Amino acid sequence: MNIKKLTMKGMLALSMASALTLAGCDRLSSDGGEAASENGSGDSDVPELLFYQVGEAPDNHDELMQFANDILEEEAGATINMEYIGWGEFEQKMNVITSSGEDYDIALATNYVNNAQRGAYADLTDLIVEEGSDMLEYIDQSYIDGNKVNGNLYAVPVQGNTYAQNMFTFNPTYLDKYDLDVTDVENIDDLEPLLEVVHQNEPEVDVMSVGQGWRIGPTDKNLDYVLDENVPLAVYMGGDETKLINPYELDKEELSVLYTMHRYYEKGYVPQDAATSQKQNPTEGDTWFVRQETQGPQDYGDYLLQRVTGKDVVSVPITQPMKSAAQARMANFVISNNSDHKEEAMRVLNEINSNPELLNGLVLGPEGVNWEMTEENRVKILDPYYETKTYMSAWNLGNNDILYVDENVTDEQIAYKEKSMEEAKPSPILGFVLDTENIKNEITNVTNVSAQYLPGIHTGTLDPAKAIPEYNDKLKEAGIDKIVEEAQKQYDEFLKNKE
Repeated sequence: MNIKKLTMKGMLALSMASALTLAGCDRLSSDGGEAASENGSGDSDVPELLFYQVGEAPDNHDELMQFANDILEEEAGATINMEYIGWGEFEQKMNVITSSGEDYDIALATNYVNNAQRGAYADLTDLIVEEGSDMLEYIDQSYIDGNKVNGNLYAVPVQGNTYAQNMFTFNPTYLDKYDLDVTDVENIDDLEPLLEVVHQNEPEVDVMSVGQGWRIGPTDKNLDYVLDENVPLAVYMGGDETKLINPYELDKEELSVLYTMHRYYEKGYVPQDAATSQKQNPTEGDTWFVRQETQGPQDYGDYLLQRVTGKDVVSVPITQPMKSAAQARMANFVISNNSDHKEEAMRVLNEINSNPELLNGLVLGPEGVNWEMTEENRVKILDPYYETKTYMSAWNLGNNDILYVDENVTDEQIAYKEKSMEEAKPSPILGFVLDTENIKNEITNVTNVSAQYLPGIHTGTLDPAKAIPEYNDKLKEAGIDKIVEEAQKQYDEFLKNKE
């Protein structure tokens, strides 16, 4: 990561785990400006690119699209139609879209390595040099290396947090109301007395903000998945880091997190429809008490969450900070291999990732309404920013190095960020990319099995004593052992060459 660039410019990245959003539009006036034409462009010869994004569309989506397209038409020779798909259904819908060969141009990647290897995504190795040279000045080499598949690049990664750790984040409304102390919370079991208080006194509140996409553990030790959580193949930071395992074959004690989730589900701390629910609990609202968030160096602890929500949220870590393969692929934008506008799509991505006016306009809100510039690259956030949902997310949109810095970010916070980046432990599989050519069918079968079981297991809806053995049996039928064997052979070679 280029520390100098981060210190001067870029701050506002969020991870995944649970979909924080930032905001806005810096060319927009308070009245939204002129109306856009039907396709977002005044020129019918300018292609409009279909762009799939995850989450919920901002309230001023049309204004943001008009703002973005005014720039993109001029600078990239194209406009975009950004369609949002909800968190709970994004992965499933995008898998159907990519499998069926449906036309689209740009999308946030799902099952990145597998889809790249089976030809769903365009090879960007040369195209990013030809049409994306501006953003290449910012993208850290680790993002490039971590996203190469069989030596080629199929994604434009969002330059963001180089490491991350999972946190439990608490709503201060209920911490203050019931005088609750989170100082001693270190793991999921420590939550129970707090959950009980809020559950008894606030029956309408989702004590744990848990839905279909919730994933926790399955162990309290760090795991780094070779592909993603739908293919349970990982290095276990609590064990032998030279071996790849199916973490669901760990013993019951190691999987205790999932048993605790089931207990919480039975006690009513978890919504009863969690395994299928796509309900959103806005971070800034009071419909939740505790949720999972992911934090990295550019979040400055709880600072960014507090700024986005306008609440004094408090978070405690539940994993160690780690520079992981997952972080390198946290937010990858891909171009469909079926797109008729690959060059234009790359120019659009290049503009989003290199044009500060454009990106800040989509994550800070209308200038003079949501924010104002105080000095070069420094901004003051105004009250309307917190009061309206006139924003897009930053972590899954564009290069965080070109985002303006909130004036409240201190030199001490910047210094801590830089120190923490140096001290974060790199994952042993960072840079390892599995060649799935010989296990494509098995990966597809395993992914389908995981879709049936993981939501129920992780939300606590299913009894892990029964569901995990059944899940493992189904995984074996789907070919997980062949995947582990092939991956281990390649990983051994990777470690040998690494030495």
